[in-house]
Parts: sequence; structure tokens; C-alpha cells
Amino acid sequence: MKEVLAIIRMNKMNDTKSALKEHGYGSFTARKVLGRGKGNVDFRVLKGAEEGFGEAVAQLGQGPRLIPKRMISVVVPDALVPGIVETIIKTNQTGKPGDGKIFVLPVSDSIRVRTEESGDAALDEA
Repeated sequence: MKEVLAIIRMNKMNDTKSALKEHGYGSFTARKVLGRGKGNVDFRVLKGAEEGFGEAVAQLGQGPRLIPKRMISVVVPDALVPGIVETIIKTNQTGKPGDGKIFVLPVSDSIRVRTEESGDAALDEA
């Protein structure tokens, strides 16, 4: 069993939710998070500074900022991981920096509180 953890753009959350549900992955957890990648400069701000906009110049001096993102967590049997990863990539890939990251982590067990089922039986499979 694996956890697929994806960090995506805020504006892609509804599309991602719909795509996951459409492909049979309706159970997941999502949270608002803040983060940043390795890029240090927002090129739109840099262009604004070059054009003399004071607000853009002021932002450049404040260093790297944390960007609002969404984090999605889905725990599924190993066999379903490729489909979830493919769905998330197809829905979120724009080809621009900031599209996000996907991490696949091992999960040792899961237990459904209501019925005490454990392992894959406790998961909502597609």
C-alpha cells in the first residue's frame, strides 16, 4: 500500500478533484499549504521592476516568498499508484515552473475505524 502525496497549484484543485473522482479515486485528503520551489525570481515581478513599477521593485527586495498551494494525499493499493500519478500529472501539467511535485511513500498499514478492517480491505479502491 502506498500514499501518493501531491503538491499542486491552488487553481488546479477543482480540476484535480474532478479528474480523480472521474477515474474512480474519490477518497483523498486535501489541505492548504505554503511552499516554494528552487526558483528565486518571479519573472513577472522582474519584468514589472524593469518597466519601473514601484510595487514590483519593492517585492524584489523582500526575498523568496512562500506560495499558496494544495496538498493532496491518497492512500491506495500499490497497483493503483500509476493511474493516480498519471491522472494528477495530466490534470496539473502546464509546462511552467510551479506545476507541483508528487511523492510516493510506503504505508505499513491502514485500519478503518468503523469496522476495524485493516490493510487493503480498509481502503476505498477504484
